[in-house]
Amino acid sequence: MGKIFYLMGKSASGKDAVFGRLIADESLALKPYVCCTTRPVRSGEQNGREYFFTTLQQLKEYEESGKLIEKRVYHTVYGDWYYYSVDSENADLENNSYLCIGTLESFVKMRAYYGEGKVIPLYMEVEDGERLIRAINRERQQEKPGYKELCRRFITDSEDFSEEKLKEAAIAKRFQNNDFESCLAELKEYIIHNL
Repeated sequence: MGKIFYLMGKSASGKDAVFGRLIADESLALKPYVCCTTRPVRSGEQNGREYFFTTLQQLKEYEESGKLIEKRVYHTVYGDWYYYSVDSENADLENNSYLCIGTLESFVKMRAYYGEGKVIPLYMEVEDGERLIRAINRERQQEKPGYKELCRRFITDSEDFSEEKLKEAAIAKRFQNNDFESCLAELKEYIIHNL
């Protein structure tokens, strides 16, 4: 029986880089569980890899069809951006295990939907000053850097990943991403142990 390994952490904690390396690791045989968003595609992203980039109309259709598992809205400086997960052929837990990137809120809803023990949390942490530097450097690479939105996300993360909310979600294990290769090795070992 397969599992969904749910990678989460504050912005610029290294989730995308870790996701790419873990998915590419053939010894783990993880498949990507790709969520959806209505936000614009960033430089270097591909539809169906980081997210399925959708429209508000598509979100509405998923809601009306009863396929929506969870949905979040972020009131950004560019308008409302929705992130959501749908019940589809995305997860064949009879035959495969998956790796997904999401938020603490979405993890809790996915765990409730698929069941306790089916969705395994992988919570990554990075010291706030280092995260801010990483976020600024990433934003500089965008065609139109959005520093105001970067600041909003950075501040919102403190609330979204508060110690109280982490405790409520029963997040006990944390992976420190101070050294990328060490963090990656620890995550891989943990995944193998929980497969």
